[in-house]
Amino acid sequence: MNTDSLAEAPVVREPLHAPVAHLIRGGVVEGIHYGSVVVLDADGRVTFQLGDIEAAFYPRSAVKPLQAVAMLRAGLPLDGELLSLAAASHSGEERHIAGTRRVLDLAGLTEDDLRNVPDLPFDPAVRDTWIRAGRPASRLAQNCSGKHAAMLWTAKLNGWSLTDYLDPAHPLQQAVAEIVEDLTGQRIARVTVDGCGAPLFAVSLHGLARALARITSAVPGTPEARVADAMREHAEMASGTGRDVAALMRAVPGLLAKDGFEGVQVAALPDGRAIAVKIADGANRARIPVAAAALARAGVDPALLAAFAGEPLLGGGQPVGSVRPVRALDTVDLPACA
Repeated sequence: MNTDSLAEAPVVREPLHAPVAHLIRGGVVEGIHYGSVVVLDADGRVTFQLGDIEAAFYPRSAVKPLQAVAMLRAGLPLDGELLSLAAASHSGEERHIAGTRRVLDLAGLTEDDLRNVPDLPFDPAVRDTWIRAGRPASRLAQNCSGKHAAMLWTAKLNGWSLTDYLDPAHPLQQAVAEIVEDLTGQRIARVTVDGCGAPLFAVSLHGLARALARITSAVPGTPEARVADAMREHAEMASGTGRDVAALMRAVPGLLAKDGFEGVQVAALPDGRAIAVKIADGANRARIPVAAAALARAGVDPALLAAFAGEPLLGGGQPVGSVRPVRALDTVDLPACA
């Protein structure tokens, strides 16, 4: 990678977020979600922006496709559902746990080698079943376990140490950082620790959208294209049964989408059109409606996105309102092209 071509790191500042969604109850704006949105065309140009798309922010799990690309470039021999799992924020279903065990078995490792934090399954129904069965928190059940198993195997294949594979100075994490900078096209602003214990890199919302566009538009057979193919073909392995991000990929042909904690959503189409969303207060209820509106802005047929307009707001058990993207995200008079 030619580091001379990288843009400077985004500025660390209080983001200048703007209203992106209204909570409407009985025709009155009851609440406002602030955030930022960016839409890129197939040539990487910004065609729409709202809020602050250039400030440094943490993409959380939305960075996992980039981490998976880095591991493939470092020799990780995964494809299909196990590669999708390596880029997953999974629900902790049995198939996710079995898949993580499979990756560890292929690497000649065990659950004891994992360094992610033990947790209960992410999916509420799966978690409740787990608790009723008296099962304790587990590193395998934690939603990033597939990524951690893949990181361990990548480290082992390269002869790198295993016990400290989460150290930002470890060769594995240095390789990940290099790919994050390569795909976003900018230097990393800050490094911290994500919830699972892995290093987390601050980039801009604009850079995150650019990175996913480069993954989805990559030449077939490249690490980028392999990650995109695996996640699209095995969407529930990258997320879980009933998860909105999997449903979004099923609804829009060719779409690659990844969510992240604290209201992050990124998505891109095979021609390089891409969107990225950050909800300032981390509210999950605003993430998908705003992302769907941004995808319509990118040219996706709104009919394909109708199911993602947001859950109704209830009053006395009856629908009385909803979360609606702000008027600036409306697509009136914009042509649909996908």
